[in-house]
Amino acid sequence: MSINRSVPDYELADTIELTTAEQVRAISDPLRTTILGLLHERAATVTELATAVGRPKSTVAHHVKVLTDAGILQVVRTRRVRAIEERFYGRAARMFYVGLGRQGGELPHDFNDFEVAAEESKPAYDAGDMFSLIRHARIPADRAKEFWQQVAALVHDFDQLPRAGDTTYGFTVGLYPIVDYPTLPPADDEI
Repeated sequence: MSINRSVPDYELADTIELTTAEQVRAISDPLRTTILGLLHERAATVTELATAVGRPKSTVAHHVKVLTDAGILQVVRTRRVRAIEERFYGRAARMFYVGLGRQGGELPHDFNDFEVAAEESKPAYDAGDMFSLIRHARIPADRAKEFWQQVAALVHDFDQLPRAGDTTYGFTVGLYPIVDYPTLPPADDEI
């Protein structure tokens, strides 16, 4: 078992805001999110990625091009193999966040990390091997933003864990406003 202590093995930004629908669509495809996940570990060639995901090299090359064109992947190094220059791709950032909605843009309707997580986690759920929590709290918007920064730091810590072992774990988080959630009336001492 090998352990990669420097995760990943190339330089990248901490965060990048996705500001176009093209960028959001690029990360909303399950194969592309798998590619992004693999590249958290280390830079890889299209051939290595195709082998890892069990898909044809041409298919993976197409998805890598979509991610590269969207500024989500980048060539982090090259090497000459016979007469061909082989490219190693890496993520442009450790974490991407969607800023599109704040700029008046519309999110693609098929963008939903929770749907991906639900599909990925079903076998673990069926085996009784899944951990999850859901909580609801009525808090001011500025506290929600502050809390989300703490969550983002925890996700960053998860991304930095050395890659080892035989099992890959998913880690999904979200913070969202609920429109029609019931609330209690003020307590007697608040009236």
